[in-house]
Amino acid sequence: MKNIIVGIDFSPNSINALKHAIAISIKSGGAIHLVWVKSPSTAKVLEPDIKDNILHIAQAKLNELLKDCKAEVPKSEAHSIILEGKPANEMIKYASNLPDSMIVMGTHGVSGFEEMFVGSNAFKVVSMSPIPVMVLREGIQINRDLTQILVPIDTSFETLQKMKYAIKFAKAFSAKILLLGLLSEQPETKHIVSVQLGHAMRMLEQANIRHDWTSLEIKGNITKAVVDFAKEADVNLMIIMREEEQEFSDFWLGTTTRQILNTTPMPLLIIPNITHFAITR
Repeated sequence: MKNIIVGIDFSPNSINALKHAIAISIKSGGAIHLVWVKSPSTAKVLEPDIKDNILHIAQAKLNELLKDCKAEVPKSEAHSIILEGKPANEMIKYASNLPDSMIVMGTHGVSGFEEMFVGSNAFKVVSMSPIPVMVLREGIQINRDLTQILVPIDTSFETLQKMKYAIKFAKAFSAKILLLGLLSEQPETKHIVSVQLGHAMRMLEQANIRHDWTSLEIKGNITKAVVDFAKEADVNLMIIMREEEQEFSDFWLGTTTRQILNTTPMPLLIIPNITHFAITR
């Protein structure tokens, strides 16, 4: 987590996302990059006098946030960046060129400068990013410190890719990891999930990370079951793999990622499938 890229649209939700990014920087020492994107649709919703000075206004706002960042994280680097184009594309392009990077963002804003993540832009970043994305749903205010991290484990081989990032966050925040084995009604899934849980626990033991595990038999909606469990377990970070077409088990196919984005009341760290990117890019 050497580089933490924060999507800024000056909405309260993006400022909340920034606060979480600052918390990560304090623990990891990673540099913070405040990124605002001027898109063609941004200018359409602004008054003429604001439209002519949009870049100066945006830079002034970023400078204020940058000052706050440096006050809170004096030992870490902090940068402000203005880009132009399609927000999701520009954000991903910028972040992908930085080593050991992650994106932190709120789900969407409202209007004007806040237009950056309106509609599906947040989901586009999650869908296309080759690096991890931490998303905070609008209106959710939680403790910025991370003490318990939930990592769902399913039958797919790719599910263990989450463990690298779970270990990073657990070490940075001295957090405990809760492994959640997801069982379907099919008997064979129990053995496969048990094996995956065993691999995950050995990784945590080798990294000297506090952890616990449990299993959950899914009989209905997978999203509701996992989110309900996370709430009951008082989890303040959930880490999931992003669905890559038909590459994952049935637990994470279809619209599951979008459903979790829309319902989870805690920060969500979404990990892309590195095997998928190695093959296709």
